[in-house]
Amino acid sequence: MEKKNKKALIFGISGQDGSYLASFLFQKGYQVHGTSRDPYTNKLNNLHALEIFEAINVHTVDATSIEQVRDLIEFLKPDEIYNLSGQSSVSKSFLTPQDTFYSITLVSLNILQTIKFLKINCKFYNASSSECFGDTGNVPSNEKTKFNPCSPYGVAKSSAFWLTKNYRKAYNIFACSGILFNHESPLRPEEFVTKKIIRTAIQIYFGNKVKLKLGDLSIKRDWGWAPEYVEAMWLILQNNEPEDFVISTGRLSSLKYFVEFVFTHLNLNFKEHVSIDESLFRPSELKSSFGNSSKAKSLLGWEAKNKIEDVIKKMIDFEISKFQDR
Repeated sequence: MEKKNKKALIFGISGQDGSYLASFLFQKGYQVHGTSRDPYTNKLNNLHALEIFEAINVHTVDATSIEQVRDLIEFLKPDEIYNLSGQSSVSKSFLTPQDTFYSITLVSLNILQTIKFLKINCKFYNASSSECFGDTGNVPSNEKTKFNPCSPYGVAKSSAFWLTKNYRKAYNIFACSGILFNHESPLRPEEFVTKKIIRTAIQIYFGNKVKLKLGDLSIKRDWGWAPEYVEAMWLILQNNEPEDFVISTGRLSSLKYFVEFVFTHLNLNFKEHVSIDESLFRPSELKSSFGNSSKAKSLLGWEAKNKIEDVIKKMIDFEISKFQDR
């Protein structure tokens, strides 16, 4: 008999991670389905950019509605479900905390409740975040680090994490969380500071008289490469037992270093083009955050290959080619 292709359902397929994951799974031979609240308004540009739009089945679903979530999962009966949906900006979560909480926590609950109710044999991946840990100083976070979120986004992600863990234990569901640290790519949305830095620096490089306004340059993060991180998501669901994993590079770098490297790589002096805007400081800022992914390396065979410098160079190359194509 011909082997049946696995079927994957991605909630939040239009975002950076959802699109890279869709491409990764398609290349693995999966039948890939994804959700969008309004695919007619959302042009799904990332799927087009990765040249996989025609290969993906996109369904119109409001994931905050448990009825719509249940109807879709019951119809598809997927082997794997990835929940990457929800409001994804930490800074925006301070402005829209209700929407952030509903779009992250409620959607996770709707999917878990549906799996429990339908009793379907599928694996569930929950996209958790390093924001759950809060500020850990110069100590890397691992799976045993206590949560101490500093933003509505972090609180929502923490809640979804504990719901996933609870349903795993209470109802014997293969439900896992990947606690991912910052991961970048050319598909990063415009509101993210990494994209803003690189895009503005490219404009200056090509002669535009613009100024880059930033907030706190002293914050430190663990920056990785998004296409590698979606592979980790898949590996988490291939593990023999459902467990939670920290996914990171293990390296701590300041935003100032990020900015300096971008401008230096373009033969520019960042001090001549960057100004600090205190209005861009967050009400509660996470000063330092990096991870320890030794568990992922040991059990999944995964470790980050691209470091911050590699990530920046790839994003710059993409933006230059895009700028030159105009």
